[in-house]
Amino acid sequence: MDSQKLAVLGNPVAHSRSPQIHQDFARQTGVELDYRKIVVPDGKFHEVAGDFISVGGVGFNITLPCKGDAYDLAELRSKSATRSRAVNTIVAGAAGGIFGDNTDGAGLVRDLTQNLEWKVANQRLLVLGAGGAVRGVLWDLLQAGPQYIHLYNRTSSKAIAVVEQLGDSRITARELDDLEQGYDLVINGTSAGLSGKVPDLPENILGKHSHCYDMVYGSGTTTFNEWCLSTSKCEVADGLGMLVEQAALSFKLWFAEEVQTRELIVSLRETTRPMS
Repeated sequence: MDSQKLAVLGNPVAHSRSPQIHQDFARQTGVELDYRKIVVPDGKFHEVAGDFISVGGVGFNITLPCKGDAYDLAELRSKSATRSRAVNTIVAGAAGGIFGDNTDGAGLVRDLTQNLEWKVANQRLLVLGAGGAVRGVLWDLLQAGPQYIHLYNRTSSKAIAVVEQLGDSRITARELDDLEQGYDLVINGTSAGLSGKVPDLPENILGKHSHCYDMVYGSGTTTFNEWCLSTSKCEVADGLGMLVEQAALSFKLWFAEEVQTRELIVSLRETTRPMS
């Protein structure tokens, strides 16, 4: 059986755990896999993607800063990709043309509800940030049925634009002074913690029942989660599980195979380095 050619495209990609993750999935399912890391020079995404498809690439993952470019490349798109205007998974041989999906949001919801067994339905959510990482997950969070989502970003105009694009009355942009007390779930979609910055947030957004999720991950507790623990002793998690779950959904798109993720998350946890 010939190896199935896959890749992750972006810049940088040296840190990517995608090859390791998908090789684990391949072992589970018996798929012969050739998974590469491909650096995309500025302005060259369509050229690089086209070259990979032309040599038999069946699909690829996309990381920053190319998810918008991948959205433009796709000829067919999932609802999640359409609503977020970002694509992290391309299926090259899809009937009807190149298919683009965004599995980030569904991967986040799977990690929250299945791995962590936290509630999203009917919960009061605060999401921090309005960049690409957040835009890629909000639509799927809304599909999980929260009571509402408050979106906070230091530049409020960006949060307002994201809310207007989604067009759902359950999500509203909030100023710092308008945040409520004791949210059920707080999700950090900013990258500030990667540089060791402590969030400038009112402590009363957290209560003893709150759960805090940082979409980034590192070799230890993230800065944001450290702040949460010191503020309210609430339950915290980072984004490693989301990374694996979104990859599992990509793998299913390519090969129609369900894979197991829990043992892989544990093994990756033991070898994880900080991600930038």
